Amino acid sequence: MTIVEAAPAKINLALHVRSRRADGYHEIETLFAFLRDGDSVSIEESDRDHFALTGPFAGALSGEGNNLVLAARDAFAVAHGPLPPLAITLDKHLPIASGIGGGSADAAATLRALARLKGIDPAGLAGVALELGSDVPACLLGRSAIGGGRGERLEVVDELSGIPVLLVNPGVAVSTGSVFRGWDGADRGPLFARHPGLVPGSTVPQLPKSEEAGSGGCRDKPGMTGWLGRAIEGRNDLEAPARAIAPVIGTVIDLLAAQPGVRLARMSGSGATCFALFDSEEARSAARHAITVAQPSWWCLESTLA
Repeated sequence: MTIVEAAPAKINLALHVRSRRADGYHEIETLFAFLRDGDSVSIEESDRDHFALTGPFAGALSGEGNNLVLAARDAFAVAHGPLPPLAITLDKHLPIASGIGGGSADAAATLRALARLKGIDPAGLAGVALELGSDVPACLLGRSAIGGGRGERLEVVDELSGIPVLLVNPGVAVSTGSVFRGWDGADRGPLFARHPGLVPGSTVPQLPKSEEAGSGGCRDKPGMTGWLGRAIEGRNDLEAPARAIAPVIGTVIDLLAAQPGVRLARMSGSGATCFALFDSEEARSAARHAITVAQPSWWCLESTLA
């Protein structure tokens, strides 16, 4: 039996970096959402271990001896016992090192697939996921959420599903580590301006009540959800250091923001992929066409928030 798990793209609608931690990581507050499109991972029992790469971005990973899919397999086996020989296939449709959680989503999909194989609740794999990377717990959850700490303290949010989105990558890979090292260290404030973020002594983000999220201080258009309004009021603190490394990111954002029907245009994660949320699928498709004509070498993906 073949088990297939989706590994959808993840975008940071807002990403506030609050401080550098003593352990070398960064304290962040982020509002993120998943798309309905991305990579996929399939596994099936075999007579020997085998790993295959398919899809348009398979070549970018072909030289890696141990990518996150195989690391997830090995970490799962350490935590839950030996696995039978497995044939694993990663169908790679998302560009690498692009700020949309591709590798982390692939690792999380592998963990979910192995959990199904062994009859384990994937919710119990959060610790294994965090060992693999800061983004992997969020990808294991696979739902829109607020993230705190390194990104592992998660609080699910609703109301974002169904919004049309366009991803654009100018063909530039940006190192996450380099971008974080370029952050200037300035705390520009919490994700929720009228809320204190993390209450002193607490490890749980203090979220606004649902009725508060939809009113007060949000530049909402008709039909815009409260959470989207919060995202618009936020920012991505990694955009400036990412643009210093890859100035073309600014060109992408400006081009997206100029399209009709855009609600929000921003860089995702540590870049270089940028996104725009739209009022309608028609506006999104028109923007895709305009950008493809203007920049035919750029990667674009039309999708919807899950």
